[in-house]
Amino acid sequence: MDIEKHVQFLQTAYTGALADAVLQYGKEGVLASITDRKRQENIGSGKIRAAQFGITKPEEVFIKLAELFGCASWSITNNSNGFVAQTSGCKLCAIAKKIGAPSPCHLYCLDPMEGMVRALKSDAEFAVEETLWEGSKCDILVNLRE
Repeated sequence: MDIEKHVQFLQTAYTGALADAVLQYGKEGVLASITDRKRQENIGSGKIRAAQFGITKPEEVFIKLAELFGCASWSITNNSNGFVAQTSGCKLCAIAKKIGAPSPCHLYCLDPMEGMVRALKSDAEFAVEETLWEGSKCDILVNLRE
């Protein structure tokens, strides 16, 4: 197996493990409390995580995580207040839906990304306009308030 296929296999295995964890948390009735607790941790550890991934600008949160995890391919569109990040496909969302799990979006994607964005720009607004769980795309508005 060449290195690219090996990486893709590992990305898919990791994504499947995350989807299964959400399924189990949902079955046990603890998903909401875990998501709330992890949100606070993600907001607090955003600076450390961004540094670990070599992320120095808010836009890079979407680009570098997509490169590393291969879960979603984000497009970034700059606007006068910051940018909009969009994707029309997410491996984690697709697997979670396929196995009947609840939404993994905030626990494993949106909250960690928000934590990193806010760590890089403390007054940033991170607004989730739409997710693939309920809509046709993930649409995130990031206002950087220059």
